[in-house]
Amino acid sequence: MSLLEKFERYPLTYGKTPIDHLPRLTAALGGKVEIYAKREDCNSGLAMGGNKLRKLEYIVPDVIASGADTLVSIGGVQSNHTRMVAATAAKIGMKCVVVQEKWVPHFDAVYDRVGNILMTRLMGADSRLVEDGFDIGIRESWENAMQSVRDAGGKPYGIPAGASVHKYGALGYIGFAEEVAEQEAELGFKFDYIVVCVVTGSTQAGMIVGFKDQGRADRVIGIDASGTVDQTRAQVTDISRKTAELVGLGQDITEDDIVINPDYAYPAYGVPSDETNDAIRLAAQTEAMMTDPVYEGKSMQGMIDLTRKGFFPEGSRVLYAHLGGAPALNGYSYYYKDG
Repeated sequence: MSLLEKFERYPLTYGKTPIDHLPRLTAALGGKVEIYAKREDCNSGLAMGGNKLRKLEYIVPDVIASGADTLVSIGGVQSNHTRMVAATAAKIGMKCVVVQEKWVPHFDAVYDRVGNILMTRLMGADSRLVEDGFDIGIRESWENAMQSVRDAGGKPYGIPAGASVHKYGALGYIGFAEEVAEQEAELGFKFDYIVVCVVTGSTQAGMIVGFKDQGRADRVIGIDASGTVDQTRAQVTDISRKTAELVGLGQDITEDDIVINPDYAYPAYGVPSDETNDAIRLAAQTEAMMTDPVYEGKSMQGMIDLTRKGFFPEGSRVLYAHLGGAPALNGYSYYYKDG
């Protein structure tokens, strides 16, 4: 029985996302560990999709019930999340205000005019650039944006960064875990590990709850990309426990269930290391799979390095959760202009 039976879902995605075997990447990493990817980046026709839509499907019914007329959210300049909130607002016929804070010390000349933010504006969202720095918590600029909607006679519905500390923000990734179990039954084998990027926390938190129900939460390997791993771990723990209670999991989420590797977030959130860029190139050149310098590039770097180091036992099957984010590549064009 699904943990999500009692929750309403508003369809924004195509449904079950495909699992791809990645044989050339597998071979490039020595062939001892089989690499697969679950393609959350291909999950919808709405503005290039991504993991945030899976979360928003469980938030939209509450938005509609609230009588709000404006979605208000927050992220960095190249936020996938604010792009998906803008897409959702356009799809359901609401206004949208997004705060785009200066979370990343990156100075590409077109950084605030291409990729995610360009699409956000194209979809009619009121995108407001703010100078504040990176923080995964609740932000004053977001509160101010909601007040500005009220002051103009509107009714805002606030969605926090990454939809993460929203009551329903992790439900979609319980759905991911349940979907993986269905696909494993079709494939005839189980994955030994799931690798996922973690920043604001609800993607991994949902997976932890969903896979805990299957007895394998500790096989979800979170690759931190925040660079503030203690804050991220605390937020993942809090979201996991609240969500487990919300869905009636009937088990406690323990410290051992929450696996977050801090080794790949350097030099800072949103700034790719040479190793991140090497990982982005390897995934692109072996599998034509586009990962980005903020999220997926860092989790790809982590998976590649852990595989090479022998972290995954020989014969393991590893599922890489590709959460989307490729539009951000446009904001980092200087790194990749020669490939």
